Amino acid sequence: WTFTDGFRQQPEIDQVHGKTAKFEYLILYDVRGADKHEGAYAPIHAFAKGVPYDGYYDIRLRAQAVNRQHPYDLKFLGTDPSEPLRLGVVPGDRTVGQLHKPQPIEPLLATIDLSDEPEWYTIRVWLDRGYTPRFTFENGLMDVRNLWGQLLKKYPEQFPESKRPGIVEARYNAIAYGKLPQIHIDDVEISGPIYEQWPRASQRAALGDDFEAVVESGQISDEQLQRQLSRFLSRAYRRPATDEEVARIAGIVRLRESQGLPVLEAYADGLKAALVSPHFLYLEEPGEKQLSPHALAARLSYFLWASPPDAELRQKAESGEILAADELRRQTDRMLQDERSNAFIDGFLGSWLTLNELGASPPDRSSFREFYHYDLDHAMREETRLFTRHLIDANLSVRNFLDSDFTFVNKRLAAHYGLDVELQDPFAFEQVSLTDKRRGGLLGQASVLTVTANGIDTSPVVRGVWLLENLLGTPPTPPPPDVEPLDPDVRGATTIRDQIQKHRDNPACYDCHRKIDPLGFALENFDPIGGWRATYARNRPIDASGELTDGHSFHNVAEFKQLLLVRPDTFQRGLTEKLLTYSIGRELTPGDRPHVDSMTASLQSGTDGFRNLIEQVVLSTPFRTP
Repeated sequence: WTFTDGFRQQPEIDQVHGKTAKFEYLILYDVRGADKHEGAYAPIHAFAKGVPYDGYYDIRLRAQAVNRQHPYDLKFLGTDPSEPLRLGVVPGDRTVGQLHKPQPIEPLLATIDLSDEPEWYTIRVWLDRGYTPRFTFENGLMDVRNLWGQLLKKYPEQFPESKRPGIVEARYNAIAYGKLPQIHIDDVEISGPIYEQWPRASQRAALGDDFEAVVESGQISDEQLQRQLSRFLSRAYRRPATDEEVARIAGIVRLRESQGLPVLEAYADGLKAALVSPHFLYLEEPGEKQLSPHALAARLSYFLWASPPDAELRQKAESGEILAADELRRQTDRMLQDERSNAFIDGFLGSWLTLNELGASPPDRSSFREFYHYDLDHAMREETRLFTRHLIDANLSVRNFLDSDFTFVNKRLAAHYGLDVELQDPFAFEQVSLTDKRRGGLLGQASVLTVTANGIDTSPVVRGVWLLENLLGTPPTPPPPDVEPLDPDVRGATTIRDQIQKHRDNPACYDCHRKIDPLGFALENFDPIGGWRATYARNRPIDASGELTDGHSFHNVAEFKQLLLVRPDTFQRGLTEKLLTYSIGRELTPGDRPHVDSMTASLQSGTDGFRNLIEQVVLSTPFRTP
């Protein structure tokens, strides 16, 4: 498929593009995070039906960065002339919504840093059937619709003297004369689907080496059916399939053939039956005193990879070697070195730190514009992922979760934190040293600080409860049913500390609030997206001091973290309990306590690397028993 002109894009800007570009190229201005999108997406409407088959497709396009160097104030446009303009590709489905607007699911498939001169680029992306590629401006302008009129007022020297009022004319003048940073795409070629191997991996997984023979003959022998179903079911069920199970699925295949289905469709129906079986949907954990070898391999694989066991794990289960502690430790080490263990990091951080809820309370757009312009949501998640990945890879102390002298940032996140660091790549994440004691560890990371806020303001009570529940593993008791909630102070007449003090004066609330409030106040200098603030509205100073229940006091978050480090046992126990709970997929019982005690004692003795803790969990009795 080749597209060279007729590039209509979006009704709001098509009239102007018809005059200025005659629809000879696509033009991008806005970032995807804009509120009212104009030129944030560049779909190919002539290809709106999308690709005919699932698969990889090569997209060859001719594009350029235009006006990267612009005459405007950096803060006014929010784009950095020193950065290359970055083109993105996301999928779109016209049955879901308009292609020039955001859609619920639009993963970033590829990016290209563009030259200031027209050049050809080729990328390979996966597209599901019916999806079409849409181009985006990943570091573009923010809410360009609001800029049209502002440009004329703020920078009149950039425009001809004769101008007519009105949004349409303002838009035309801004696009025609405004020298706004933008991306042009004037030729697009799409080819595919492209298969890197044949038969495809999915076909080989279903029919193995018999695939081509079955396709050519149009039939499958009993021997082939038995062999391939036994192989497939053993992988799907994560244990050797029984003859009865194989016979049951084979019967479905033969039945569907007798009803007139071609052999591949009949075979596919058999596989569908296997994939809705309880043996596939649920982890079977047979055994009385210990898990069976196959069940242990499955538990380990879903813990660290969130996927079925690979060939080596299956072989170790088949031989029974995985039951030996040394082999189990070796497999754990192997799996943690594999990139598939990133699934563990994502899953555990979502469970432990509730990062799966990040974005559930979107920050207010007018107050926290940078969150959307600079895609800070993604940057926040990536910082905590990379930080945790580094603790595993280097087997660093779990105390780094409480405080550290390093973190991982990209240029946008570094600016958000106010870090004075030199980064080689404006988009890539790099490890940086921290001299600012406020930022070290999880309590200085924007992901945690954002997920513990509501997008508009912060609450020491909410953050304090989160700290007790997730970081310290000592959740407070529920509040009494007859206690009124905090009254929001819309007039700003009092501070949150004053409001909470009213609750603490209530004897029924005092005991819990003396545990909760100091922890939350320690983080009060961080705003709802993790930025640092010294004052509330109307320049009222923030008091981040507090006194813990053991009598120790602090003045700020840096001192608070040091108090946690002096007695890390509560945190270490809480982390151990969270990790063990995640690994076995159930709540802990009193019978698990001795094992938690043992692992916590090991951490306190100095063997407190995060990788060591993961290995201890895998070798523990609760992990190895049903």
